[in-house]
Amino acid sequence: MEYDFENPRLLIVGAGAIGGVCAGFLTQSGYHVDLITKHEELAFKIQTEGIQVLSPHGQFQIKIPAFPNMEKIEGKYDLIFMTVKATDLKEAVRAVEPFMHSNSAIVTLENGICEDMVAEMVGQARVIGCIVGWGATMHSPGIVEMTSLGEFVIGNLDNSIDKRVEKVQEILSAVNPCYISQNIYGTLYSKLIINSCITSLGAVCGLYLGDMLASKQVRRIFIEIIRESITVANAMNLQVEVYGGKLNYYEFLKGNGIFAELRRHLLIRIIGLKYKKLKSSSLQSLERGKKTEIDYLNGYIVKQGEKHNIATPVNSLMVKIIKEIEAGKREISKKNFEDFLDLIKN
Repeated sequence: MEYDFENPRLLIVGAGAIGGVCAGFLTQSGYHVDLITKHEELAFKIQTEGIQVLSPHGQFQIKIPAFPNMEKIEGKYDLIFMTVKATDLKEAVRAVEPFMHSNSAIVTLENGICEDMVAEMVGQARVIGCIVGWGATMHSPGIVEMTSLGEFVIGNLDNSIDKRVEKVQEILSAVNPCYISQNIYGTLYSKLIINSCITSLGAVCGLYLGDMLASKQVRRIFIEIIRESITVANAMNLQVEVYGGKLNYYEFLKGNGIFAELRRHLLIRIIGLKYKKLKSSSLQSLERGKKTEIDYLNGYIVKQGEKHNIATPVNSLMVKIIKEIEAGKREISKKNFEDFLDLIKN
């Protein structure tokens, strides 16, 4: 079956913050969008009353064909945008695979690096990696808000550029600016590093970002997560892209003297002050009694480290602590940082 470049059939899986915002803007722009949410009442509400979207671009309410599962779906989709949690992704891919044709693509909008897993299931040629560089929140079911502006970065896993990825760029640009990367893993890994610092550290202690990064001890852990991550990337022969066009990890790690260390601490402190009220998404998952995406964040770094014989003690401990919190064997507390004392530099 050929890809329909003129009028592609789109499926968005997940009606949370990112999925809801995307579905709203794409439908408003005239694209043929179906939406899947596992909550039957929410699907009915979106289909009959519409989803309400708030954003810096304006606000609107729009009805979208929405379904609680794939049972009432017929035919094939050209593009499937996955906006579910990484922990739910494998199940979601299994559900949508029968609705893909040979030229369909799954576009992955998850945190962390999930593309390898999806490629194993449907084939590398049917996966397009995607980084979401803007923020969103769901105020209540059916009411979503784009809380910050930013961009998408997308790319084929083999770094090629073709008509299909260019069409995805055009489609996502209806939401926010979208750029094509010819180093998609380097771009994905760049965001992975910052999430492995900010999101995971927040889940361990339960603090807002500003309060957390005011601690010198936490900033040391932050630095060591980056150091281990770049060491692993070097072993993978992966060139990590500059995060958000501003944070160059290689420059960040340069130098061993006191002034270089002060520079690193100052930069992290500035991040904490700029985003002081940011609350970790992994912390929010834990507070709702759900599992985090740790296996696709720090866990990915640990797994790649093991594969390339690179020690990752700080990232490994981060995974261990969060797994214990998930299992109810440990409390969320800043006291958890004491476990890192023997691993971080003075």
